[in-house]
Order: sequence, then structure tokens, then C-alpha cells
Amino acid sequence: MAEWDLTSTMGQYLDRHLVFPLLEFLSEKDIYAPEDIMQGKIDLLSNTNMVDFAKEVYMRLHPDTDEAPEFFTNKRREVVQELRMREDMTEPIVKIMELPEVVELIQQSKDGRQLFDTLSKEHNFTTESLQTLYQYAKFQYECGNYTGAAEYLYFVRVVAANDDKLAYNALWGKLAAEILMQNWDAALEDLNKLKEIIDSSPFSSDLQSLQQRTWFIHWSLFVFFNHPKGGDLIIDMFLVDSKHDNKYLNTIQTNCPHILRYLTTAVIINKRRKTVLKDLVKVIQQEAYTYRDPITEFLECLYVNFDFDRAQQQLRDCETVLSNDFFLVACLDDFIENARLFIFETFCRIHQCISISMLADKLNMSPEDAEKWIVNLIRNARLDAKIDSQLGHVVMGTQAVSVYQQVIEKTKGLSFRSQMLAINLEKKLAPRERDGWAGQDF
Repeated sequence: MAEWDLTSTMGQYLDRHLVFPLLEFLSEKDIYAPEDIMQGKIDLLSNTNMVDFAKEVYMRLHPDTDEAPEFFTNKRREVVQELRMREDMTEPIVKIMELPEVVELIQQSKDGRQLFDTLSKEHNFTTESLQTLYQYAKFQYECGNYTGAAEYLYFVRVVAANDDKLAYNALWGKLAAEILMQNWDAALEDLNKLKEIIDSSPFSSDLQSLQQRTWFIHWSLFVFFNHPKGGDLIIDMFLVDSKHDNKYLNTIQTNCPHILRYLTTAVIINKRRKTVLKDLVKVIQQEAYTYRDPITEFLECLYVNFDFDRAQQQLRDCETVLSNDFFLVACLDDFIENARLFIFETFCRIHQCISISMLADKLNMSPEDAEKWIVNLIRNARLDAKIDSQLGHVVMGTQAVSVYQQVIEKTKGLSFRSQMLAINLEKKLAPRERDGWAGQDF
């Protein structure tokens, strides 16, 4: 499983606090040694202010040690001192934030620069005040107080001008805090605002824009695989919209082809978005030389090679991959159900009469379970077929329409549309002729 684990790859594009949930998830799996996971946590915590958490992890990593190194005690003292100092510096600013008239101004304001000017005139609010509040919010975030950090970063983002780098950084910080607090609606709102800024290209070079989109794509996975509408949004943003503006799909292909695992999963579990399968398979084929895993290979085996035996093997491996992926573990049941349906539908396009035992083998199911599964499909009107229990066969209801018949039907449709167009054209020209406008230029 370690060869398919993307934690170390994903971690390069995530804030260190966002990596903690991934390591917590891995600690419950048997992919890596527990000591390595705990050492990874300590390495991450070393550059944060969560001293108590770091000390706790250290003691678990060294159970034979009665007392943690003095380093933790000294650092905790430094953090507490700095926290008190920043609280004193920020207290006057927080009082301004809590004034009823200021709260009302923030709610009504749409222009950060105008809001800043108003606060500056009426409450002596300065650029230094905004910078002080931002640094305090960042310090709170490093201490693990994500609620306070999100509140102060929201104020910074609203008051700072839209083109101010401070507002941009505050938006990234607030998004991280909302993700860690699992406030998915707020996180989605921040994600959309962040996308608007990135797409407006305020960066000095194309390389910087590419880097920002790469980070955005990785952070967005937290939202897309937790928000109720996330399954549709990830497909729209990275696949459907890319037909018109392919910045994000280009970013995936250039910097992070491993994201195809998540895009492929989203398409497979979304029963209403099968229309994008063709585009997705094309991208998977293009990037097969840079990235492959059982999930992407499953679609390739099924829709490119029509290798059902290989697809069956990949489906077994997909179950292992999803079970050990932080973002996809909750999708496991839906994925297996829909993947079996993909195999079945593709198989049915090729064969008119299918042995249930052979089909069960293709679907990694027992013959009894496969028969029950097919019966449920027929009952739900998703399958035009009937079961011959004596012979153990599934007989498809209709044969595929031949190419010649398709051409004939399309020709008939074209002829009908031409007639309707001529009739409508005559109706529009008739009033003109009565009014004496026929044949004149407009």
C-alpha cells in the first residue's frame, strides 16, 4: 500500500497544520511504523506553537523517558510570554472590532479600502493596526486556536483592500482554519473567493500563478470531499470548465497528475456525471506515463482496452487504495457500487446473453449476490433485461442499434428540422411582405 500512498506528495502543497489530519489517519493504518508517524508529527510540530501537543507526542514516542526535555518547558514559557504581549497590543483593536457600529459597517461594506478609511477617521485605525491584528491571528493559528484565528483573519480580509497582499494571505489562513474546524460551508465560500483572486492573475509571473493554482487544488480536496455539493463542484471546476478555460486541468497535468486519482473517483461515484467520462479517460491516457494507480487504470482497462479481467483486478486494488486514502475512505461503498455498474454496463453493450456466474466473477461477487444485485437494477428500471434462473443467464432486452440505422434516424431528424426551419422562415417573411418591406436592406 505504501507505493500508492500520496501523503508525502500531498504534504508538499499543504500547510503543516493541514498535514496533521492526514498523519492522524495514517496512524490508524498499518502502512507505516507507528514510530515513524509520531516522529513525523514531532517534525511538523517543531515549527508551531503547539508545545503541549508536541510534548505529548514526544512522550508517546519515548515511553521509557520519565520526563520530557527541558526544551519543551522553555519553549512553552516563550510562547506564553509572546501570547500575552500580542494580546496587550491587540486589545485596543479587538475593542474597535466589537463596537456595534463597526460590526454593522463590516456587514454592509463591500469595499475594503472605503471601510479602512472610515475606521481610520472615526476610530484612529491605522495600517499598523491591521498588521498587528494579522500577526496576532497568525500567532493564534500557530497555537492551534483556529476559532480565534478565523475571526481575526476575517476582519483583516474585510478591512484590507482587495489588491492588498495582506488580504490575500488572510484568506489563505482563514480557509485553513475553517477546514480544520470542519466548517465546510464557510470553507467553500473562502475557496470560491480565493479562486476569483487567483484567476484574476495578480501575480508577477505565470510560474507564480501555476504555483498558486497547485496549492489551491490540493487544499480544495478537503472541501470537495466533505461538502455535500463537493462531488459536482470538483468535476465542474477541474474538468467541465476546463473545456473553455483549461488553467486548472493544465495545472494538474503539469504539476500534480496525482490529483487524477481524486478527479476519477469523483466522476465514478457521481452517477449524474457520466457524460464527462470520455474527457476524463482522454486525460488519463495522456498522463499515463507520469501517473498511474489502480483507480485511473480501472477506467483505462474498462473504456480503452475493454480488458474486463484486468479491470476486475484493478477494482480489488481500488478497494485497498480507497480504504487507505484520507480523502477517499468515505467514498468506498459508493465507488465499489458504481464501478461494478460501469463493468456491467460496458459488458452488456458487447454481449446480449451473459452467464451470471461469469458476471459474478467479473464483479468480484458471489453468484447469489450478483443475481440479487441485477434483480435490484431491473426493479429500479435502470436495466432493460430479464433473468433466466434455470440457465443462470441474464438476457438483455434490446440489441444495440446498428450504425446504418443510426445514420438513417439522424437523416430523418435532419430532414424534419429543415422542414420546420422553412415553415418558421415563411411565417416571419409573411408580415414583411404585407408591410412592403420585402427585398429591402435594414
